[in-house]
Amino acid sequence: MSKDIVFDVDGGTLAGVDHGGSGQPTLLVHGSGHNAAAWDAVVPRLRSDHRVVAVDLRGHGHSTAESVTADQYWRDLAVVVAALGWERPLLVGHSTGGFAVTAVVAAGLVDAAGIGVVDGLVLDDRPTAARTLARARSPESLAGLRQTFGYGRRFAAHERAFWIEEQVAAAPGDWLNDGADPALVRAVATRSLADDRAHQPGPVNGDGDGSVRRPTLAEIAATTRADEEAAIFPGIDVYERITAPLAILLPDRGFYAGRSGEVAAIVAAAPHRRLVTVPGAGHNVVMTHPEAVAGFIRQVPSCGS
Repeated sequence: MSKDIVFDVDGGTLAGVDHGGSGQPTLLVHGSGHNAAAWDAVVPRLRSDHRVVAVDLRGHGHSTAESVTADQYWRDLAVVVAALGWERPLLVGHSTGGFAVTAVVAAGLVDAAGIGVVDGLVLDDRPTAARTLARARSPESLAGLRQTFGYGRRFAAHERAFWIEEQVAAAPGDWLNDGADPALVRAVATRSLADDRAHQPGPVNGDGDGSVRRPTLAEIAATTRADEEAAIFPGIDVYERITAPLAILLPDRGFYAGRSGEVAAIVAAAPHRRLVTVPGAGHNVVMTHPEAVAGFIRQVPSCGS
């Protein structure tokens, strides 16, 4: 039986879902714009041999904490693992969550049994990555995220259900969510709306009670201000710090499909690494191909053996 859990972190709390199960302790970490519900179709395929917890990152889902610095969201994962009392957990992250689980292990904050990265890579050198991050927080880019995904949008109470059903209706044929169970799309959309006005004070279309679509644009801006001189930075050198087993799942229509040679080089650079491809899958593979993702997760601790 799944149950909601809360972790105290700097500046607030992280929300999570304890899905139970037995066996390998496994933490599931979503990508930007998603939340713990994104894993709901993967979890039932793991519980027979994994003890599973999914978490909402800062600025997402039901978590109250917001990012002030660019590294808090991945440092929080060490707090979660410690609070759970886990030793040598398996860390699995999708998209931004893929960097988060990589970074917290690279920083030496978690001793992981393995790292599973689901279409969530950092492939550029530091100067190139820094320029990409700067573009991501430009007014033009932030405006695009708001228009495309609704990040930071405010909804009056009567608009909430309409927006959620819009997301469900748009999923078939969508470049990200085509093939996802409508109930799963609805769950992720619902969890992405925070009722707490403290997340973004101010009037909501002249209405009283409102919701904000998380993450806000302020959250995106904060997490893209990474210090290029920091020991842990979202650049390709982060993989040089990884000695734990590392498996990478690469959908052949995902964000990094055109750079598969660079991904293969990361895998070839050290022992105990594995590259798994999923034909016909796009970036949101955790929602559209949950069976393949669950099979991938089972391979992670033994990769390279």
